[in-house]
Amino acid sequence: MTVEIPRPPLKGKKALVVGIANENSIAYGCAKAFRELEADVAITYLNEKSKQYVEPLAKALDAPIIMPLNVSKPGELEAVFDAITKQWGKLDILVHSIAFAPMQDLQGGLLNCSAEGFAQAMDISCHSFIRMAKLAAPLMTEGGSMFAMSYHGATEVAPNYNVMGPVKAALESACRYLAYELGPQGVRVHAISPGPLKTRAASGLKDFDLLLNEAAQRAPLGELVDIMDIGFTCAFLATPYARRLTGNTVYVDGGVNIMA
Repeated sequence: MTVEIPRPPLKGKKALVVGIANENSIAYGCAKAFRELEADVAITYLNEKSKQYVEPLAKALDAPIIMPLNVSKPGELEAVFDAITKQWGKLDILVHSIAFAPMQDLQGGLLNCSAEGFAQAMDISCHSFIRMAKLAAPLMTEGGSMFAMSYHGATEVAPNYNVMGPVKAALESACRYLAYELGPQGVRVHAISPGPLKTRAASGLKDFDLLLNEAAQRAPLGELVDIMDIGFTCAFLATPYARRLTGNTVYVDGGVNIMA
């Protein structure tokens, strides 16, 4: 079967990117990559404090939709999808790049993680992706792609990753089950597992600089990845070139995950 692929391959596609905090965010790398392939992007920001950092980035991306989104606040997620429905009437790409755990639960080890902290980490970091997928799927009338950001600590023990390890494991499993459920309508779902990056989210991890140095030393390619490496991987997976790929956990880490 011959598939007609537009040039650039995402021209005219509509993408929602959730999780930009500043210019160092993985989500920003994704949005930039989509724009380079001429997709239109909708951007969200967490709150008024982060708005000042995200607004200039949205302007640089010519984003026609920029809205607040705290997935813990009732109604905000639905408002974003209402705006997308009203302005675009469809959606082709969804990027979920948000995670959170209370600092005391994140840094105190898994044994000391409170039930409340575990539940909050699971809700924001994992279940919110399922909620987004449920709202996005009806808009993906011509198929589409969904991405959630994971980490190697989901499958191997990463010292100091603590509660986020089990939470990211649940997220990767959710991606596989969503790939199965949404496959019949042509929607593909992937977990993306980047190598360590200096992002605001990573700053909450204890001894993160040691993790960065170790990753650079162990990577077969001999260097760390950057946000555009993750962005262009997602962009490729969103194109028709990857039309038979779904349900994967895709490592973008310079090969660190293959090392014993």
